[in-house]
Amino acid sequence: MHAKNRISSSGHSTPSPPASPLRSPRYRHGRKPGRFSPFQPGRTVAHHVAWLLLSVLLRRQGIFLFAPLIYISGMLIYMGTVSFDVVPLVKHRPAPGSVYRSPQVYEKLKIEMNEDYSSADAILTIWKNSYKGGEWRPCVSKPSEGLPESNGYIYVEANGGLNQQRTSICNAVAVAGYLNATLLIPNFHFHSIWRDPSKFKDIYDEDYFISALENNVQVVDKIPEYIMERFDHNLTNVYNFKIKAWSSIQYYRDEVLPKLLEEKIIRISPFANRLSFDAPPAVQRLRCLANYEALRFSSTILSLGETLVARMKKLSANTGGKYVSVHLRFEEDMVAFSCCVFDGGEQEKEDMKNARERGWKGKFTKPDRVIRPGAIRINGKCPLTPLEVLLVALFY
Repeated sequence: MHAKNRISSSGHSTPSPPASPLRSPRYRHGRKPGRFSPFQPGRTVAHHVAWLLLSVLLRRQGIFLFAPLIYISGMLIYMGTVSFDVVPLVKHRPAPGSVYRSPQVYEKLKIEMNEDYSSADAILTIWKNSYKGGEWRPCVSKPSEGLPESNGYIYVEANGGLNQQRTSICNAVAVAGYLNATLLIPNFHFHSIWRDPSKFKDIYDEDYFISALENNVQVVDKIPEYIMERFDHNLTNVYNFKIKAWSSIQYYRDEVLPKLLEEKIIRISPFANRLSFDAPPAVQRLRCLANYEALRFSSTILSLGETLVARMKKLSANTGGKYVSVHLRFEEDMVAFSCCVFDGGEQEKEDMKNARERGWKGKFTKPDRVIRPGAIRINGKCPLTPLEVLLVALFY
């Protein structure tokens, strides 16, 4: 008996090959072009490319992944948002006044300046008195009455350079007079940059300072012994008031005066810029009195100043001995602190960044600190360069 065979016997000894699979209608030759054919007549090249891309995606079964992207791209092209043309580059224009352009301004005005000030007579017109009344009058009147009993002693440490120290002295006089306190001769802080050991009497006439203020503010050069004994004769042991910059005079009345009455002596360190410019007339009067009357340079500095003045007058014979004296104060630390940008390019920015870090570690790199050089210049807070000082002197 023979086993059953699923392949029928036809007289041939070799088995017949399996039947070929049915081919997809899309690939049969001689098919009729249907509506899904990418090669229909009247179609553009863009349509052919789109149909080919779509067929590939369909074969790869990626339609669900790329369909949103294709739809968005098609809509953008249809609406004209995306163009294959060259898009012009739009340059950002800085706001007027936010960029240092004084050299360019000088070049434009130089011809006009040379024409206007080509003669000595034209230069002399700069010195005409522009005050409407024709006469300058002092704004400080000297009282004749005496001072009431003092509420205590105030000791301040004037930090910064010469300008900040002078401002601190004037503010200390104003605060002491307002609080009816006795002012100890201010101490100059030994700055880490200037490293100047000068004391008050080395720069100013101390005796004249005390006498010029005697009817307005009592000033002494030392604290009484019975008070210093409480602090082991060391002023650093005296209670130090930490006052915010630009504090109002009312703050001194409400916060400082009660402590002064309690301790009879207080110390304020540092004291630079610790009083607001906006103050009552009585406080401003004391500031003016200190600055224009009481503060007189020491004899050594006065002698040197007189020598310089005589030399400048001699060299200014063509203008009748008239000259302009300017303290430019255009130095590295001041420029760095201002955070302004001039015409030094990237090297200047890097140098000023390093100078800020050396002088004020961490002050300008705090996370919440935002530096906007353009806004600083627009607000008029950038220091004048020597060229700008020249322009001001000539035109104003």
